[in-house]
Amino acid sequence: MNAIEWVRCPVCGNKTRLQIRADTELKNFPLYCPKCRQESLIDAKDLQVTVIKRFETKTQS
Repeated sequence: MNAIEWVRCPVCGNKTRLQIRADTELKNFPLYCPKCRQESLIDAKDLQVTVIKRFETKTQS
């Protein structure tokens, strides 16, 4: 059976809305965190997530 884990936000460390399995591969995936409202570009392979770039999101005023 494949292991399933939640992807955690690289900024605040909370769970995001995304789960990955051990055989999942992501390249240049835009990960959004609903709690801190930050977006990061990630790669994932073998349940290891690496951050490529963090984006600053602008708040509406």
